[in-house]
Formats: sequence, C-alpha cells, structure tokens
Amino acid sequence: ITWSCCFSAGLMEADKKPRSQPRSPWSDLPLDIGGVVFSRLPRYADRAAFALVCPQWRDAARRQVLTLPLPLPVLALPDGTFYSIFYPKLYSFPGCGFAGYESVCDSWLVFPRDDGCFLVNPFSRASFMLPALSSVRLLPPNAVAKWSLEDGSQVADPYITWMHINTSEKLHISKLLLCSPNLVAALVGIGHTSQILMCQPGASSWSVRAYDQCKGFEDMAFYQGKLYTIANDENLLVVNISQDHSTGDPQVSRIGQIIKGEPWYPAVFEDDTMCCKKLYLVESHGVLLMARRTIMCRVPGPGAVPIEVAGLTGFEVYKADFEHSRWVKVSTVGDDQLLFLGRRCSRAMSVSQYGLPGDYILFLDDDEENRMDYCYDRENTSFGAYKLGSDGVLFPHPYISWKLCDEMRLAAWLFPRDP
Repeated sequence: ITWSCCFSAGLMEADKKPRSQPRSPWSDLPLDIGGVVFSRLPRYADRAAFALVCPQWRDAARRQVLTLPLPLPVLALPDGTFYSIFYPKLYSFPGCGFAGYESVCDSWLVFPRDDGCFLVNPFSRASFMLPALSSVRLLPPNAVAKWSLEDGSQVADPYITWMHINTSEKLHISKLLLCSPNLVAALVGIGHTSQILMCQPGASSWSVRAYDQCKGFEDMAFYQGKLYTIANDENLLVVNISQDHSTGDPQVSRIGQIIKGEPWYPAVFEDDTMCCKKLYLVESHGVLLMARRTIMCRVPGPGAVPIEVAGLTGFEVYKADFEHSRWVKVSTVGDDQLLFLGRRCSRAMSVSQYGLPGDYILFLDDDEENRMDYCYDRENTSFGAYKLGSDGVLFPHPYISWKLCDEMRLAAWLFPRDP
C-alpha cells in the first residue's frame, strides 16, 4: 500500500481572512448543508476551523458531533508542534504554543509542577489541576521504608516499594488515565520501576498502597469499568478500587492477577543480536488487546548497550481471554481498525469511513528518560506503520520527522474532541 495515496485530500479550509461586509455570507448556509460539510472533515484542524467561522457554523458542528466518529488523532511533539498525519503535505497544527509537556492523556497535555499537576487541552483551552507528586496519602499512613544490609550496601527489604522511590528527583508520571469524572489513575516511578497512584480531580493528594511491590509496569487501561495493568512479565493485573471512608477519595484496595504471561527473556544470539520488547494495552471492538513490539538489536560487545537495527521490528497482538485466563494470539486487528500505539496514550480507531486502510499498527519511538533498553542507530525518527504478518515497517509520511534526542522522545498521539 502506498500510504501517500491514502492521506485525505481536498479537505475544506475555513476562510479566515477579514471581510469588509457587515454580515458574513457564510452564515446564510443552511444548517443541514453545513452539517453535511462538517461530517466530511476527518481532521480535527478542519473541524475546529469550520466551527470558528461564525455562530451558525458552530451550531451546525455541534449538531453533528454526536453522530460522527471521533476526529483523527494528532501527532504532538514536546516543542509545541502538532501534526495532522493524514494529509498529503506538511501541516503544522495551529496549537497554542504549549511546549514542554511531560505526558499526554487523550486530548490533554500534562505539565507536572511543584504545586500540582497541570492539565490543559490545547484545542479547547480547558484546563484543570491534579495533586503534585509530592502530595501523597499513604496507606497505611505511618508507612516507612525498610532496608537491610547486603555486602555493606543498603538494599530495599524485602523488595522495592513506594517508600523507597518517593523522594527521588527522577520521579515522574509515565502513564495517566482519566478513568471517569471521579477517578484518575497514574503510573508513577523511576526508570523501569513504578507504582499505581489514584486521586480524583480537585483532590489535594494522591493515594498509594505504601508497601505494595513496585513493578516494571508497561501499560495501563480502563476497560469495561475496571482498571488493568500489564507488567514486563506479561502478567495482566486487575486493580480493585475502594473509597476512603473519611474523605471519599478513591484508593487501591487490592491488585490481583487475571492472566499469567509466558516468560520472555532477552538473550544474545550467536550473531551478537538480541530482541527487546515493548508492551501496550488497548481496547478494540470491545476486546482488551496486548500488543507486543519486538525490536531486533545488535550487541557491540560485553557490557555494551544494545543498538537497534533500523527497520527490523515487528508486532504480535493477543486478546485477553478472561474466561480461560490466558492470552490468545490474533492474526488481525480488523479491516477497519488502526491501532495508534504510544507509551503515553494508545487507542484503536475505525477508519474505513475516511477511506483509509485498516489492519495497521501505527507506533512511535517514544521511550522514557532513564528507561532505555537499547540505543538508536539513527538520528531521526518518524511514526511507523506495521501490518500484522508482514516482514517490514513503513514510514509513511515523508514530511514528518524529529530528532531522537532526550527531549523529543516524548512524542505522543493526541486524540482531540470535537468543538
């Protein structure tokens, strides 16, 4: 498939030039016709521009929103650049100058601060605050870190908990979910080690089970009213949630294993290559999927950091079989589905109505700081496209790329909402 032929073409742009007429002729467009025009615009940029032309067009847009599929996602870079990827030429989304975000949640950019965690929607200008990572309510409240000595060194006893990492300067949010209007869940940690924190918007603090073992959580998803996480051992865990009796705030009451993953250990082969992996959770057509990305790397020498071999990557996708507590491999994600996968935000979307090919996975090189399993052998990157069962990766957009430096690894999918 030639992806450049699949990009949407001929989309309408609203005329934003100043006019001398006292009344804009655009407002004479009947609402039903305006609704038809709006329904043909897959890009959020075009939908937003349409709604800004005049109050009548905005009314037409609002009437169509509930009957239309979600707008296509935007690719966001931390320097404040936004790209509409399904377009035949370079298009920088007219954002609001927001740069330096550290995470993404659906249509929200996340800016951790000393006084709180600031979330802003760059499209609608809406914003709200979450507690700062320094404000955490412990369960139990008198929890302390426990240590032991081994060979003269202090080590966590019996394993690493929140109390061993909570004062680190490298503490950061690696995943944030707005599960419901009253529930926010976050994976917070350092490097490969993290813990689950919870709060509700407007609360003064997060809550955490202080003595639970920190794990190498890879991803988290809110599926059919329940919160699930997956660790690097591919075990699927369900997070039971209760309310604090005195404050009513949400808190983790128990974490239980639902599916046991099969062991998957990286090994160096005879040709000095090895496989690394990344895991993602995403819901598609009412099914919870695990996508496993494998990256072939070469190992320059003993003790050296593996280096990615450009283009040699692949995906396997499994659905959660809750009845038999197992992962079941699937051969397709659906002829009308695209999986947008990223460390910070992932989603499955139906795209047949946009004339785009389905059964593809679109993914990012979006590693976290201090969580690198390998280095890159190239300076620049872009989003990649992979079709299940194929033997190669496409880099479909010749105009979009960014440097693989530390600050730009935070590239993310942003899923805007209609005006």
